[in-house]
Amino acid sequence: MILKTPALALEFRDLIANWIRIREEARYQSGMNCVVSNQICRIEGVDKLRSSNRLSPLPTRRKFLRIGAAGAALGAVALAGDGVIFEPNRPRLVSIEAPLARLHESWDGFRIAQLSDLHYDDYFSIVPLRKAIVLVNDLQPDLIVLTGDFVTSPLRDRRRRSRPELGEAAKAIEPCALLLTQLRAKLGVVAILGNHDVGTAPGYITSVLESNRIPVLKNRSLPLERQGNRLWLAGVDDVLDGKPDLGLALKGIPASEPVVLLAHEPDWADYAAKYPVDLQLSGHSHGGQIRMPLVGAPYLPELARKYPWGLRRIGPLTLYTNAGIGTIRIPIRFDCPPEVTLITLRPA
Repeated sequence: MILKTPALALEFRDLIANWIRIREEARYQSGMNCVVSNQICRIEGVDKLRSSNRLSPLPTRRKFLRIGAAGAALGAVALAGDGVIFEPNRPRLVSIEAPLARLHESWDGFRIAQLSDLHYDDYFSIVPLRKAIVLVNDLQPDLIVLTGDFVTSPLRDRRRRSRPELGEAAKAIEPCALLLTQLRAKLGVVAILGNHDVGTAPGYITSVLESNRIPVLKNRSLPLERQGNRLWLAGVDDVLDGKPDLGLALKGIPASEPVVLLAHEPDWADYAAKYPVDLQLSGHSHGGQIRMPLVGAPYLPELARKYPWGLRRIGPLTLYTNAGIGTIRIPIRFDCPPEVTLITLRPA
């Protein structure tokens, strides 16, 4: 929208200022009562603020159209404000229960916190990541898993990416890993790499994470033991850009013992379901990042189009796809906030 006259520009400016004032006063000023339920916010007392900006009861057609155009632009700005400023910075907690057929009763109530797709940068994703770390630590989980994409690979075609470009992108892992050392869980933190990590400098990223006491599972597994009963945590290399080997990751695991698999791409669950895997935790999709009413996500990446978000059952396998923390290419989320997932295991 182009504001062609100074008067209209001033009018539009005033509308923006009033919207911001109403929003901020409703949030912070005493006497305002904000009640949030199912993403609906009712603000009592706004009528007092509106009273000083009432339109004439009988506006002219020209003024009506002018105000309508400004109002439409204001609506766009409001949506953009939520999508750019607020929603990407407000991680939400999603709590699920995952019944597993082979899980021993001694593991009942075992809690796993999942973070995914951090896409660390010093300007945007650092904000929801800091909040997510506080949220996770407040949960006091038994284990924390990180399901890949700590950095963001360059946008250009991978065959045209230069070594300096890739090295610069990979440097984000250093402040990211330092921040992740603040995470606290009884059994620690475990990670896998995603396609952006493998597409930049996987060896370097793995080294930095592990030097900060975050082991990276690449086609291998770790046993966890409680009261003499074991639960296995397995992880595979990235499916798109790495060399995943699920058979190698599961090698040596007794058939009677349950397995939680970390695999960055959720649609790989169709393949993993053919193996003795009880639960797969994935990310990659960002939940679509932008989800439009009645349409859903306009874009989903490869291997995240079938199971882009939430809890699924694929044969004997339970899958959960996390919507991620960071954003990619554009720092916008709409109807798809950053997510911290708390998975509570139950014997089936």
